[in-house]
Amino acid sequence: MSDSVIVINADGPETRVALIEQGILSEYYVERDRERGTVGNVYKGKVLRVLPGMQAAFVDIGEEKAAFLYAGDIAAPGGQGEKEAALRALGGDDDDEVAPRRTGRHGDITELVRPGQEILVQVVKDPISSKGARITTYISLPGRNVVFMPTVSHIGISRRIAGDRERRRLRRLIDQMRPPGSGFIVRTVAESASNSQVRADMDYLLRLWENIQFNERHQRAPALLYRDLNLMLRVVRDNLTPEFKKVIVDDRIAHDKAVRFIGAFMPELVDRVELYTGREPIFDGYGIELEINRALERKVQLKSGGSLVFDQGEALTAIDVNTGKFVGAKGKTLEETITQTNLEAAEELADQLRLRNLGGLVIIDFIDMDKESNRRKVYRKLQEVLRRDRAKAHITKISEMGLVEMSRKRTKESLLRLLTAPCEVCNGKGYTKSPTTMCYEILREVRREGPHLVGDTIIVQAAPSVAELMNGPEVAAVDNMVKRLQKGIDIQGRKDFHIEHFEIRTKNKGGGRNNNSSSNPAD
Repeated sequence: MSDSVIVINADGPETRVALIEQGILSEYYVERDRERGTVGNVYKGKVLRVLPGMQAAFVDIGEEKAAFLYAGDIAAPGGQGEKEAALRALGGDDDDEVAPRRTGRHGDITELVRPGQEILVQVVKDPISSKGARITTYISLPGRNVVFMPTVSHIGISRRIAGDRERRRLRRLIDQMRPPGSGFIVRTVAESASNSQVRADMDYLLRLWENIQFNERHQRAPALLYRDLNLMLRVVRDNLTPEFKKVIVDDRIAHDKAVRFIGAFMPELVDRVELYTGREPIFDGYGIELEINRALERKVQLKSGGSLVFDQGEALTAIDVNTGKFVGAKGKTLEETITQTNLEAAEELADQLRLRNLGGLVIIDFIDMDKESNRRKVYRKLQEVLRRDRAKAHITKISEMGLVEMSRKRTKESLLRLLTAPCEVCNGKGYTKSPTTMCYEILREVRREGPHLVGDTIIVQAAPSVAELMNGPEVAAVDNMVKRLQKGIDIQGRKDFHIEHFEIRTKNKGGGRNNNSSSNPAD
């Protein structure tokens, strides 16, 4: 049996789930009790405003902010993009059959909804910053083996189910049970499922849909009609396969829930659920905490001595491959050493993309290789390792300069943005001005303001490192300013000052203070 394990930390105010595949941490999920997402929830909403200029509407779903509904996300008879909109609601599960590109054609928003109208909607994107949740009227209800789409007449089979005979079996099975006008997507795990298991899954989703419709008829908008499973059960539902040797949980209540859920939907795997009884925290015991912290670092060391450097921006992520301390084996040429480093980097890259959940445009700067055959070797390696990734990725061939452009589908917030906040010291810039820069900046400000300040002595308060520089190596520059202004300058260090924060004051002969000039990066 493989070294693949699902590790669940559920004994605190947040639930954390780690997927360890072949002994390597491949994916990490977190859900906080007070910040539980709304994606997948089904609501009975009430249209508040219709915006013809944006072809969208605001809908009250009972949450803090009104949700946003685009015209293209509204089911309408004969409308375009039903299948694509429904598949998007699955949260980017790339096991599903690929949907066609949107045509951009849809009905006018004013003809589809009106203010005061009550509609059934599902959240496809959580609120971000000042924006409300994004919703759709294309409802999708995921199960273990299939996904039910009550508003779309379509049968889709996962691309990863390759056998024609198996695809025909599943298609016939689905067609026998699906209600007219509705659809199902068959997920990859259904390939090993029996007919009775698939039917049981379909029956559960059909009953769930009937319950949602019943609640819709008997509740007034806005109302929550269906809440998606919590993080632990979602991950188990979507990821647990016979390849995982166990699911280990550190909380007895969560353990019992997992046993009941797996017993109902995957009875053949229920004996793989274990309760963790170790003394140290479960993530420490499996070395997961160290890997999470490593995934937040800008630089990742490779086993050979080389490294990967990640720079994550708004529009794209740049990844630089460096040889570092790796000098190659004895008898190897420079070209062979570089190629070996790039091959190792490609392997680690695929793991880091999944773990960090980097989406959008990614630029990889491999070390330059002179031979086209070596570039092809690294490119094939990258293609191979990316096949393990459930998020869809497109990559271009390696250019002569060693660059690869790739796009990776965003499925959730990146690990960096999920677990971190902008630095309070540098205000998110990633750097601060040096003490020398601040020393000269302060002297320029003293020269600028000094003639207008009343008093014999100018008091400069600055961060300790800046004050030490001005009282030491740069004391000559300070003395020149004293001669220029014909006023004394008293440099004082303040431990509570940010390195870019300084204050300039004067002191009269009588001891009173007046006039003030300051700089604060937080202002």
